[in-house]
Amino acid sequence: MDGGGRVSWMKYGPVVSLLVVLLAVWFRSPQDGDLDDRLDTVLSSLLRAERKVGMNDVARPRVAVGFGGCVDLIVDGVTLLNKIGLPPTDQPLHHDYIENTAQLAESFAYFFAPGAAAERFMLNDTLFSELVEASRDLPGNRWSVGGNAPVMAGRMAIEGCDVLLGGSFSPDFTDVLSQHITVAGNTVEEPDIHLILEYPSGACWGRYTSHRANRYIIHSDDHNPYLASMEEFAKKLKDFDPDLLVVGGLQMMDNFPFHSGERDALLSRLADLLTSTSPTIGIHFEMASFVEESIMEDLLHYVIPHADSLGMNEQELPNLLSLLKGSNITVLSDPNPRVATVLDQMREVYRIINQRYKDASAENDSTKAKPLTRLHVHTLAFQAMIVTRGSQWKNTMSATAKASLTANRHVCGSNDIDPNKARLIMDDSFSVSRQEGSQRIPLQETRPVSCWDEEDYEICVAPVLVCTEVYQTAGGGDNISAAGLVLQI
Repeated sequence: MDGGGRVSWMKYGPVVSLLVVLLAVWFRSPQDGDLDDRLDTVLSSLLRAERKVGMNDVARPRVAVGFGGCVDLIVDGVTLLNKIGLPPTDQPLHHDYIENTAQLAESFAYFFAPGAAAERFMLNDTLFSELVEASRDLPGNRWSVGGNAPVMAGRMAIEGCDVLLGGSFSPDFTDVLSQHITVAGNTVEEPDIHLILEYPSGACWGRYTSHRANRYIIHSDDHNPYLASMEEFAKKLKDFDPDLLVVGGLQMMDNFPFHSGERDALLSRLADLLTSTSPTIGIHFEMASFVEESIMEDLLHYVIPHADSLGMNEQELPNLLSLLKGSNITVLSDPNPRVATVLDQMREVYRIINQRYKDASAENDSTKAKPLTRLHVHTLAFQAMIVTRGSQWKNTMSATAKASLTANRHVCGSNDIDPNKARLIMDDSFSVSRQEGSQRIPLQETRPVSCWDEEDYEICVAPVLVCTEVYQTAGGGDNISAAGLVLQI
């Protein structure tokens, strides 16, 4: 009987399997169809929100962006580590900087599994050169213009701005920049190389599996930490007469071996530059991956008080908040935070910074400080903005939509968004706060950007059509922040 049963199953098994598949398709298709329709509706609604504000009928906005630049060498991170024979570590561990392969393995593993972005300075020049050489002939490697300032400048030029870019570049570097970008800085023979170790969601390295696509960046940059273009940039700034000044790239100073007093002097000069601009010019500071507590404290003293606007990701937000509250830096935070968590953190950052401004003003110690009137946080699942009502920032709803769309365009590497290569991971509804009894806001496909007023500011939240076929994650935050700013100046 057992043998006959096996023969019968073998005989009819393929038919049964086909029926199972057909039944699965039959029952699944309406749901998939609904999901496709939903994505299409969200996409068309975001595009409509983005198009509500046109730029063709006005003069091109003028934006000054500093500092620095490099050449990015982008490779698959796991492939590179396997090529150099670096085995997965048993001990994921945070390091402020990298000196050897053991620390590289520990640091990479620490951020790889949760899928959190990280950037580290490599003190060991020889090791870094060996990694670059190993990367040069890896299949699928790519070279691109890198650095916060050039990437943001490039996005703003694409979106219709004229840009003054502060950085020291090689002639080959400047040749590939947009004709709408004017460079202010020294010429260098060879630009610094930054090594971008990309990895997709679900990538495996030993026992570690990445929970989301991201990148781990290493560099041994000895030019950009000195903000070498600042003097030339300052000379051209007045005649350029920008509508907006953007500062980024300061993470190059993080854990860099400056001589005593060098970094303070550089940041003091930067503060002088920021305070010398017209009060009508908006100043945006783009955060990055900082792990050295002393430089974060310097930023709170020299840079952040002079910025009207701040941009950051889901790792950098709790990091800044922790320091503002007097605690230690938060090296690794939830890479997929809930909307309510992010909004509460944003409110607190907004409140603390503006309270510091009020306290300094009351003591006549403002030194031309500015209140914070705009805060943009970009996460994998959504974009969130807080903008003070009555401030110079306009079109917040459209800007939030544009930031969301730019996230997909950059990561997928295409200006045309394909819903078949995207998914929504933001919840169908979200609480506006973690406080008990807080309002819940449903995601409406026809009006996906949710905006509402609180106290003296407006909040807007937009879902991201998360790219499922990742081209690159590096530079994502810079592109997203730049695109959002363009519609608000």
